[in-house]
Amino acid sequence: MRSKKLKLMVGALLVTMVGATFVGCGSNSENNTASSKDTTTISISGSTSVGPLMEKIQEKYEEENNNVTLEIQQNGSGAGIKDVISGISEIGMSSRELKDEEKGSVQGTTVAYDGIALLVNPENPVKNISLEDVKKIYTGEITNWKEIGGDDAPIVVVSREEGSGTRDAFQEIVGYESEELLKDATISDGSGAVKTTVAGNKNAIGFASFEYIDNTVSALNINDVEPTADNVKSGDYKLSRPFILVTKEDSLTENGQKLIDFVLSAEGQQIVEENKLITIE
Repeated sequence: MRSKKLKLMVGALLVTMVGATFVGCGSNSENNTASSKDTTTISISGSTSVGPLMEKIQEKYEEENNNVTLEIQQNGSGAGIKDVISGISEIGMSSRELKDEEKGSVQGTTVAYDGIALLVNPENPVKNISLEDVKKIYTGEITNWKEIGGDDAPIVVVSREEGSGTRDAFQEIVGYESEELLKDATISDGSGAVKTTVAGNKNAIGFASFEYIDNTVSALNINDVEPTADNVKSGDYKLSRPFILVTKEDSLTENGQKLIDFVLSAEGQQIVEENKLITIE
């Protein structure tokens, strides 16, 4: 009899232990699901000039908001704006002002200002150029460096692809249309590709955001004005443009707005300054 009671007690204990195990597993599953549900992804696409800034913003923002993930694709200003209009991305990145036909569909928030540097190879003796001569080079009127005080060598013109916000801003400021661009110009997809091309060719000239200036290239003075943040702020350096985050009113989430607010905050603007860009204040 005692043996039978002992068996019953052991059996009851085993049932209790197994039940507790299943309850525990169920609790972990529920916790994992809740954690997954609490994670938010913000999709961002657009300008290859704004992209490096947003990647730095991403590092700090995700560190402070561990339930938020930013997905950033650098595919050009025009593509980013189209992504927002079509609903592919929540936030677009543009390195040019919105066009009239875009303003009816999306809104833009300026988060920084940037200078466009005119880049040449470090071995190029030319250190200064007029804005008028820049136009003549990009439209094919000036074709040899000796015409502006350089070596007797053909100028290799490097531009950006159609749809690039940097190209649109550059052409508007310099004063020529896409159809006027030198037919033999090298077209580079992205600001990084422009810098790489110029760094590898002594006779090349290209343009890119201030962010891309380093010791592999040389940035020309324009009309005797050095390409610096202070000179952009003062208005003395003419090749500059806004960095804009593009949104669609009916698809901007609360988390998306919080991200934009962070970029505009003192902490976000500190990151702007650290990236050789100009703050909005």
